[in-house]
Amino acid sequence: MKSNAIVFGWSSLAVLSALLFLSACSTVPVSGRRELNLVSSDQETQLGLSSFDEMKKQTPISRDPAANAMLQRVGKQIAQVASADMPNAQWEFVVFESQEANAFCLPGGKVGVYTGLLPIALTDAGLATVIGHEVGHAVAHHGAERMSHAMVMEGGGQIVGSALASADPKWQGLAMAAYGLGSKVGVELPFDRKQESEADHIGIVYMAKAGYDPKEAISFWQRFQAYNNQHGGSSTPSFLRTHPLDEVRIRQMQEWLPEAQAAFVKSPLK
Repeated sequence: MKSNAIVFGWSSLAVLSALLFLSACSTVPVSGRRELNLVSSDQETQLGLSSFDEMKKQTPISRDPAANAMLQRVGKQIAQVASADMPNAQWEFVVFESQEANAFCLPGGKVGVYTGLLPIALTDAGLATVIGHEVGHAVAHHGAERMSHAMVMEGGGQIVGSALASADPKWQGLAMAAYGLGSKVGVELPFDRKQESEADHIGIVYMAKAGYDPKEAISFWQRFQAYNNQHGGSSTPSFLRTHPLDEVRIRQMQEWLPEAQAAFVKSPLK
């Protein structure tokens, strides 16, 4: 009886996930992947706008004229291409003072680049690689998709808990722990890495359409890999990472290069 309850719980989760996916899916630009999205575009955009406003209050903004001019120049080119897939974006590009080698794009077209990343970006094409990737996240609605998956997983946990309500408390604890671990390692982290790779794919195509040589994307990731190695790298196993390994990203970039080069040849912006 207990095993039947467990099977019923997992079966119910599978059915729930399938129904949600069929009723609330959309297509990601460039990759063509079908994604689950239970969050409205207006809700997602509002979250992005409010978060960016808060970010500008809490983090110093760079006054370096060269850095700002570079970001505005490259950002405008990428936005011109991405706007076809995100027509209601309120584009804004800000350089933040931070030694962190990172960047981000929030829903609604709000892009931030940390000064610590600029020496690695090095050139306009290098920065276009970064912005293309970050804008790719926004265009693909990755934030909304993660929230949607969280909703599904929360519902799944409730289903499993209900199915085990009459089981031995020891088995309840073990089953819920297994569900939590399985969700993290088997679903959430692989999904995070998949989104990062998808943003890389969108990004290299966008930068090419914006008139930047996509071969420079590979050069950027090689510089980023060297930077990571110089700063000790990471001992985290690949299956516990939120991002693909640098060497994996470089290999994938090489696989997408012919597609991106074809877009580069046709670009009127180069």
